[in-house]
Amino acid sequence: MATLTIRNLPEPVRRSLKERAAAHNRSMEAEVRAILEDSVAPRADFISRWVASTEPLRGDFELPERSPARSVELS
Repeated sequence: MATLTIRNLPEPVRRSLKERAAAHNRSMEAEVRAILEDSVAPRADFISRWVASTEPLRGDFELPERSPARSVELS
């Protein structure tokens, strides 16, 4: 495993990170690890997610019969 040192972290950021870690019931180190893992995890693009979400809607659909087109006078 690699080690990462972050220097000059602003105090408000450290404080927010500590609060976020406490809210998730984990250490600050574990919280940073989770944030980093989530930020670099591969994600399906929008189109792939949309297509996958429409899977339950797919089926056989019948188009209604169409009547003949009306004649149009262009005079």
